[in-house]
Amino acid sequence: MSNIDNLYAEWQSLQPLKEEDQSRLNQKFMLEFNYNSNHIEGNTLTYGQTELLLLFGKVAENAKMKDLEEMKAHNVGLKMVQAEAKDKDRPLTESFIRTLHKTLLREDYEFHRQLDNGDVSSYIIHAGIYKTRPNSVITQTGERFEYASPEETPALMTDLISWYNEAEKEGKMTPIELASLFHYRYIRIHPFEDGNGRISRLIVNYILSRHNYPMIVIRSKDKENYLTALNRSDIVVGSTPSIGAHAELQQITPFLEYMEQCLEHALRTSIKAAKGDSIEENDDFEKQLAILRQTSTYNLDAEGANDTPQNKIDVFNLFHKDFAKRLIDALKPVESFFNSFNVIYYMSKDISSISSKSINLLYKDELFLDISDKEKDIIKDAKSILFVTIFHRVKRVYKMKDISIRIEASVIFELSHYSFRDKLYPYGTYPTQTEINNIISEIKSDVLDKIKKATAELI
Repeated sequence: MSNIDNLYAEWQSLQPLKEEDQSRLNQKFMLEFNYNSNHIEGNTLTYGQTELLLLFGKVAENAKMKDLEEMKAHNVGLKMVQAEAKDKDRPLTESFIRTLHKTLLREDYEFHRQLDNGDVSSYIIHAGIYKTRPNSVITQTGERFEYASPEETPALMTDLISWYNEAEKEGKMTPIELASLFHYRYIRIHPFEDGNGRISRLIVNYILSRHNYPMIVIRSKDKENYLTALNRSDIVVGSTPSIGAHAELQQITPFLEYMEQCLEHALRTSIKAAKGDSIEENDDFEKQLAILRQTSTYNLDAEGANDTPQNKIDVFNLFHKDFAKRLIDALKPVESFFNSFNVIYYMSKDISSISSKSINLLYKDELFLDISDKEKDIIKDAKSILFVTIFHRVKRVYKMKDISIRIEASVIFELSHYSFRDKLYPYGTYPTQTEINNIISEIKSDVLDKIKKATAELI
């Protein structure tokens, strides 16, 4: 027998669980699944914020409203799946999947995307309706991987649901094999414009639950292995979407093996709970501390917070734009050594990345409150001013090691202050001219040292 067969037999022998053991197992799964499945897709709530929201109905002050609503909707979706799985006589339907999707997304919304030339395009994400525009993903190797077209999607989804219901009746595949192959085929269709990953992981657990297996959690910290397993299966199956939507079990061995590992972990945890043992994990200590951080932090209402849109605008207008211009001018002579010199300069809703939730500051002379609603929203929730300069590809005429030089001088917005170059500044105060002069001198000295070192290594 396989590990899964042995563990499942032991799990079944321990049924039914004591009420208190079943309760703590249900609670741990609910928190872990909602937290990890949403974090894989970019939700920013901490584990502590998730626990406060789902267990106690409390809203953490510094949590984003969109992420709070998304987490609550995902938990409703999980309950829907658990309830649907109990009706063993009812087959899986497209209608249920579309309803589940509408529950997760809640309503249609407009998605904004910044193009390479700085322009912004937008389109409507539809809740509970199959996609109306093509979708694709950039793989780890930098290639564009296309999913099924909008025209193909309805027929492929009908095929998928029909195949699943027939395969379940035949009983030739184990539940984890059936769940893994459904997940893979579904992802190759990618029937919706958003939320496909969350739906696929919910349906995996619908399938496992129907067959009396514990539900599994794919952890956000293991996202790379999860995506790698899918990618390795893609290589075997090929890139044609319609073929991927009809992949065979033997073609997705890397992904099946990954999913089996997740199920083994779920079975071991469930068995420990059934025996009354602790089901805490190594990182639960950090999770519990996160809860304490949330519950012990002073609540500041909007009037008590200093990270206002105007204060963020002032940081750019009264300090950072002039600093950035001075630094770019000071580094101009370095360009002669390199083929490329890039400047990244954005106000962003993220601390370290650029997305449609960013404003390009490179050509902004000044920011004002009297701007578009989209820019107002970005400034209101901005977490940073991202400023990075990168020199790369040394010119061949120089006897130097080929190096890249990256200089970062970003601002991070906190609740009552902002940080710049490892120093904290209360809003309304800025680095002095002496500080700015010293910072620019330090950066120039550091760049000079890097070029000297690159030159010395080849002389």
